[in-house]
Formats: sequence, structure tokens, C-alpha cells
Amino acid sequence: MTTPDHRGPRRRALAALLAAGAVVGGLAGTAPAAGAAGRAEPGPTAVASPTRPAAPDRELQVALDGLVADHGFPGVLATVVDARGRERDDTAGVGDLATGRRVPPDGQVRIGSNTKTFTASVVLQLVAEGKVALDEPVETYLPGVVRGEGIDATAITVRNLLQHTSGLAEYLLGMDLGSPPDFFSIRDRYWQPRDLVDLSLAQGADFQPGERWAYNNTNYVLAGLIVERVTGRPLAEQVTERIIEPLGLHDTYVPLPGERDLRGRYPQGYHPRPDGTLDDITRLDPSMGGAAGDMVSTPSDLNRFFAALVAGEVVPAAQLEQMQTTVPMPPEYPGDGYGLGLISTELSCGVVAWGHGGDIPGYSSRGGVVADGRAATIVTTSLVPSMEALAAAEQAVDTALC
Repeated sequence: MTTPDHRGPRRRALAALLAAGAVVGGLAGTAPAAGAAGRAEPGPTAVASPTRPAAPDRELQVALDGLVADHGFPGVLATVVDARGRERDDTAGVGDLATGRRVPPDGQVRIGSNTKTFTASVVLQLVAEGKVALDEPVETYLPGVVRGEGIDATAITVRNLLQHTSGLAEYLLGMDLGSPPDFFSIRDRYWQPRDLVDLSLAQGADFQPGERWAYNNTNYVLAGLIVERVTGRPLAEQVTERIIEPLGLHDTYVPLPGERDLRGRYPQGYHPRPDGTLDDITRLDPSMGGAAGDMVSTPSDLNRFFAALVAGEVVPAAQLEQMQTTVPMPPEYPGDGYGLGLISTELSCGVVAWGHGGDIPGYSSRGGVVADGRAATIVTTSLVPSMEALAAAEQAVDTALC
């Protein structure tokens, strides 16, 4: 962040959860217990089809195997599309530590903060329709909702929300989760969006709108409420009808209220208990993420979504330009610039990748698409436990795209 966070390391750690490529610092040091990740024996899987080359990319496979062997991830799954449109699925590790079942290629996973790009895309569609204005105050769309110490809803714009420059507090910090945070204690709790917003507002403002950039899940929960207020319909319906169905994302969905299980083929997701023991957290109520992080998808569907978005197939050109107008991100966050729900990253081969990334207990995803059609999404079946593991995951994406 551009200035030190006055609420300390625990605040920064929790605020990073569900963030785009953000290390959950409070969970570093709670790596899998000895022997847990050791049960994950690396094993490549490459699925061939008329559009998929049979031979796996050896350099990428080495990187995926390294995420398991060197950084303790139980399993990894990746889908890569090359510049000729050929798609390949690769895996490493195991999909179930209890049974040794292999990772299902292109399995369903919780996508965390990639959800933000879906939410932002709906907002930008409404901007194109003249129903929302980016520089209009939040108070216009949610009168009387955003109130708290030092908070002025007439000064916070829709752009501030989507760009993470609102100054609002992170709602996760209002949850009494302990240190290290115990997400098992709330895995079955259902949160209404207003519950999450109230946790943020009770903390007051962190800074004045536009003063600096600070990643914050509250921003996107409010953006989701704006969508519902403007359309008069549930956000899940809007995301489904405006994005998922038109793009044919058959394995992507917004979970129903109270839905805690995944619907299709999936690898188990794992998370450390407060004592450091790695445990299965696949069954989870994702409402803790709301419009900021509750969706389910597959690596191939994420590639299709981001490729379609960057190609101008999701929002009109004028709104896509707004989404790709970025502000600098602090060095502790992967990526170079944050737009309106999109992150830009310059790769080692000199091209810019666009994507987002996401973290939620059980799964962590990284990826991006480039202008010539290349796309990659890599998912690990637990959160990133250290800066070194984060760097390795980011490097695996670079390897896949370059």
C-alpha cells in the first residue's frame, strides 16, 4: 500500500484474503503440517482433444510439480491456451489427500476475487446502458446505506469502489477470527451483503476517497448492491444472464443462498487450522465473499471469460477502455496496475497480461490473457502460504504464457 497501514500486520493479512494475488500474510507460518502435503505425489495429466496437443509442456509441468513438492500445495490444476487456440489441461499433486485421488483436469474450484471482474463487468454494462455513472456518488444509488465515522457517501464514487480508492475499511477485519484467522469457525455461516457492509462501516473510514489505493472487498459488495438497486433484480441473476449464459460458461455459476457444496468434478480444497494442521474446507458457505468472491468456475471457463472481456465481447469499447485504465499497485501485490476489476501485468516476454486472480479458503487462482489469444489459469488447492510460494505461482503463469 502507498502508506503504512496503521492497524498493523494482522489487518493487512486479513485484508488480503480474496484479493487478487494477495498473500494472506496472517496465514504464512501456518503451512501444512508435516506429512500432510507430503502425501501429494506429483503426477502430470494432459488431456488431448482435437484442439489440445497430446504432449504436455515440460517446463510448465516442472513448475506445477514444484508448487506441490517445494511449497506444500496439495494439488494444482492449469488450463493453457496458445496463440493458435490450442487448449491443454495439466495437473500436479492429488485432488484428495485422504484417498490419493488425482486432480480432475479442468475441475470446478472456488474462484475468489476473480468474481470481482464479473461484478465490475455487469456494472460497466449498466454504465453503457446509461443506468449507472462511474463518477456519480454511491449515495445516489444506495441512499442512506453508507454511513460511519469519517465516511461521506457523497464523496465516494462508483469508480472509487471498482478501483479500490474508496477509503472504506475491509469488512473481514470486523470478523472476530483470531490470529491466525480461523476460517473454519465461520465456514457454515451465511452472510447477507448488508452484514458484510456493516462490518466495514463500524470501523469508520481508513482514508479519504481517492487519496490512495487499498485493496478492499467491501468495495465490491457495495458494487453488487448497486447492481441490485438499479436493476431491481438479484446480482446472481444479472451475472448469469449478462455474462455466464451469453459466453457459454457451462461450469461457472454463482452459488445459491446457503449452497455449500460444489456441483461438478472438483479437487478438494484445503486450509490450515489455527494449529497449522491442513484440513479439508471444500464444503464452505461462500457468502463471506459475496459479490467480491463467491463464484465457482473452472480454469478453462476463466480463460474464456477474460479472453472475451479483453476482446470486447463483454462490455462496449468505451467501457473496456475504462476498465483497462489503471492506477499503480503497491509492490506487495502481484501485478503492475489496477483498473476497474482488471489487473495488468507485464510478463517476462514483454507483453501485458490482463486478469485478476483470487483467493478464498481452499483455493487460490492466478492467470491472465494476452492480446494474441494466449491464456492461462493456474489454481492451487490451498491458499498461498508464503511470499516464495506466491512468486512461484506467478512464475508458473509467466511460464505458461511466455
